[in-house]
Amino acid sequence: MASIKDVAAEAGVSVATVSRALNGHPSVSPAARARVLAAVETLGYRPNAVARSLRTDRTRTLGLVISDVMNPYFTELARSVEEEARALGYSVIIGNADERPDLQDHHVTTLLDRRIDGLLVSPTDGGSPRMLEAARAGTPMVFVDRWIPGVDVPVVRSDGRAAVRDLVAHLYGLGHRRLAIIAGPAATTTGRERVDAFREALGAYGLPLPDAYIGQGDFQAGSGRRVTEGFLDLPEPPGAVFAADNLMALGALDAVRARGLRVPEDIALAAFDDIPWFVHTDPPVTAIAQPTRELGRAAVRALVERIAGRAGESVALPARLVVRRSCGEPGEPGEPAPTTPSPSPVRRSTP
Repeated sequence: MASIKDVAAEAGVSVATVSRALNGHPSVSPAARARVLAAVETLGYRPNAVARSLRTDRTRTLGLVISDVMNPYFTELARSVEEEARALGYSVIIGNADERPDLQDHHVTTLLDRRIDGLLVSPTDGGSPRMLEAARAGTPMVFVDRWIPGVDVPVVRSDGRAAVRDLVAHLYGLGHRRLAIIAGPAATTTGRERVDAFREALGAYGLPLPDAYIGQGDFQAGSGRRVTEGFLDLPEPPGAVFAADNLMALGALDAVRARGLRVPEDIALAAFDDIPWFVHTDPPVTAIAQPTRELGRAAVRALVERIAGRAGESVALPARLVVRRSCGEPGEPGEPAPTTPSPSPVRRSTP
């Protein structure tokens, strides 16, 4: 491999001039810069990233610790983070916490040992000791999707409350009065927030949310299946189930089919976190879609601000309701007409 000395010899300049030319220093004349770039091209020279990081105390590398790489939402989030980081001249190293605080701490420690410039984290559970220690020590960090109250770190997330209100309005308009939720882990902000938003939306219609209609899940398909089986065993099962994430919704759909029941004829189903699969299920699933790509881009920009020593901006982007056929069709026999104000406009999908 060619060295910087080889480039200097080829271009007829000093090693210092090569370094300044490659870093865009204004003291290098256009003619000298052109000779350096031509020598780089001829020799196939590639700067030593490790050596550069030692000189600048920057590796141009970001860390991303996500909660579950198997969840399509986080897969798409990671993709958008990588794309935006690359556009800004950074590489990304990804760690999958698999919803385990110990794995989260393992990845945080490993990434910091690799001298990353900053860290994006979707906190698992209520956080983990090493991650909290790094945040409080001033490591450039941004929380994405989930956050930890009381920790001074910018948060980039979606705000789903309006979309949950739209969902409840949609269900109410279709005649549903017994609504249940498969909740995410109570230790996560998203788990708590979605239950609170659902309860608040039901209250606006005078509908209760009994304890029996709150099933504790863990953002995995198995828990969606288990909770839905429990709902179906109740003396008075719910007429509609809202799963607080996409994988739990798929588990719920499995449980309904295993009983020989149909969606939406026997029970309606909706989900938080829209995914491409929901268009292809039978029936297609009504879901709340988060602006995943925008969240990834905003998170990277906020982290780059933190790396530069600035505050970094917290961002909350609105989610939206995508109506499909899993909750029923308006005007079906026996369904009362809605008597409440119309919900906010929502996106309707044709499948």
